[in-house]
Amino acid sequence: MTDTSAKTTPLLQTHKISKQFGGNKVFNEISISLDKGKVLGVIGPNGAGKTTLINVISGQLQPTSGEILLEGRNVTPASFHARSAMGLVRTFQQTKAFKTATVLENLQRAQLFSKKGMALDAPYVTALLDFAGLASRMDQVADTLPYGMQKMLGLMMAFVTEPRILLLDEPAAGLEKDERFFIDRYVEAAMRELGCGVLLVEHDMELVKRLCPRICVLDGGKLIAEGTPAEVLSRRDVIEAYLGSAADEEVSHA
Repeated sequence: MTDTSAKTTPLLQTHKISKQFGGNKVFNEISISLDKGKVLGVIGPNGAGKTTLINVISGQLQPTSGEILLEGRNVTPASFHARSAMGLVRTFQQTKAFKTATVLENLQRAQLFSKKGMALDAPYVTALLDFAGLASRMDQVADTLPYGMQKMLGLMMAFVTEPRILLLDEPAAGLEKDERFFIDRYVEAAMRELGCGVLLVEHDMELVKRLCPRICVLDGGKLIAEGTPAEVLSRRDVIEAYLGSAADEEVSHA
């Protein structure tokens, strides 16, 4: 009889990773896991270490201690570019598009970092640009786009690399309320079409609750809670750490 109780290896794991700059410990012994086709939300107050966590997972920074595993393989020694080639791709709070290149040229350059490394075909380009509302801006220089469209372009650049894991660092930051629903469609498309796992760092609590069946909370460099949004957001320590006045302000304009 087949044993159906055996667990599959998570797509991404961090095992007790810590990051310290001199005497400043940003976070300590953080262990999280992400499965293929799932979304994990990471929330916490400013300064909790969320962006540094993404920097360490992506390879831009090395952890002070601990391990990062990709499907059970220890990739901690691998560089940022090596992890990108493995399909571990991140986005930024501020878009990293090539400012003097057109929208189309940006997608073409990003495609060079994909697993296929092949040129984008015209129908696929058209579909991507239509999806992001950028079809009419194909030949426009990225730096001249409105901020929201620059943010969407950066997200689509990550998409064309065909990631296995997407690390999204505050993708809704700076977007208007109606633009934020693009993030919902984007994450759903990434899971549906690419089958990737998504780690979402975000302050927009309504977005987090819509997209993330599981969230974890960082505060003071520690992982203080993990579970469903309903479980986590009702905890008093989370309310005190994150859902106080600062978070109320975030939610009020979400």
